[in-house]
Order: sequence, then C-alpha cells, then structure tokens
Amino acid sequence: MDPYVILTCRTQEQKSSVAKGAGSEPEWNETFIFTVSDDTPQLHLKIMDSDITADDFVGEAAISLEALFQEGSLPPTVHPVVKEEKYCGEIKLALTFTPEVVYHYMSLETSLLMQQSSHLAACITSQCNANLMSILIQETRHHDSSWN
Repeated sequence: MDPYVILTCRTQEQKSSVAKGAGSEPEWNETFIFTVSDDTPQLHLKIMDSDITADDFVGEAAISLEALFQEGSLPPTVHPVVKEEKYCGEIKLALTFTPEVVYHYMSLETSLLMQQSSHLAACITSQCNANLMSILIQETRHHDSSWN
C-alpha cells in the first residue's frame, strides 16, 4: 500500500506526499498550513492508497477545531479513522492555531500600531483575516485487515 492523506478545511485542500511502500503504518512528519475563520468547524482527513490506475479510498477522519481555537495548540493526538462508519485505524496529528496580527497605520502619526486579535477563545474575526492553523501529520496505524 502507498498511502497519502488529503486534508480539507472548508474550501482549502492540501495533499501529503505518498508514503511509497509504507503499507498500513506510514509516517509522514509533514506540516500543512490553512487559513481559518470562526466558522471553520472541522478538519477533514481522507486517507487514500495511490495506485497506477485509480487511487483507492482507505478511510477518513473528521477533527473538530473548537478545542484548538480555545487552547491555541493541541499535542500529537490519535484520531479514529473510519470507512463506511466502521473503525479501521487511527491517525496521529498535532494542531497549532496562530491568531492573526492586525496592522493599522495611524492617521495622525507615522508609527505602526500592532494589535493582536483577542478573539482566540470565543471566535475569530472574519473569513478574510490571516488566522493560520498548522497541522503536523505524524503517522497512521490500522487495527484490522481492511487496510490491505
């Protein structure tokens, strides 16, 4: 098996490298950056198996981002992977949230005022702001024969 992960956060999509020949226990150690807003409820992970003709769906995981927005970062955590609503393995990843830094030019002065958003715990200001979420995918493991 040659697995890879498709990460989707609202309309943004990124893809990991293919772990050639890694079988059912690949390790990636890759980081991905997404711009997020307060209405970004979850990160969706789709694990695929790269094939010459057509890639095969292995499983998926949905990670709620609420705790991330409250805490600022989450240590490497194992999340269940399911296929057709049945548990078929797990994926470990760490999440980091960096709230936007807004720069304003003062109209009467030439100095730059730097103001950090204070909406981290409750919400994030608007969709066009540069709030960033970084994701470190570490590894996946399977626990049954469905990942062959």
